[in-house]
Amino acid sequence: MIRLIKPDASFESEFLDMISEWKDSGEEFIPWSLNLDTTDFNAMIDKLNGYSNGIGLKDGFVECSTYWLINENNKILGAIDIRHRLNEKLLYRGGHIGYGIRPSERKKGYATQMLYLALNICKTIGISKVLITCDKNNIGSSKVIINNGGILDSEGTENGEVFQRYWINLI
Repeated sequence: MIRLIKPDASFESEFLDMISEWKDSGEEFIPWSLNLDTTDFNAMIDKLNGYSNGIGLKDGFVECSTYWLINENNKILGAIDIRHRLNEKLLYRGGHIGYGIRPSERKKGYATQMLYLALNICKTIGISKVLITCDKNNIGSSKVIINNGGILDSEGTENGEVFQRYWINLI
């Protein structure tokens, strides 16, 4: 039994454990919300909650809701960011959703389930067509998107890297 929850200060230990695991892996933190300063955990939670209401956004950012995927033991398995709308940059690359599963929990189907749950949230926000992008060489992510109804729209290049753009219709 897994579910998405809004960031919550009572999960500080679990969150920091996930961040530590990610750091040890040497991999990039995805989604971007995992890069926030955790020194003052309550302030980080407040910042994330503010972003979902358009408060405290940096230039070029849009309203964004962050959720953590937890299992029945309240272990944080991953995180997902849902952008409520697209600006020109996100329409090209970035899309509505960014997500990641902690390294030790990958290849267990969690990303597919997390995206499925997030798509239901997108409907409640009023998003009827969701754009998700991923690096072309990230086969796992493209499978997650396709398994949730993603249709490849196009490919692009940014900083010498090829990425793919998928659309998911929620109607």
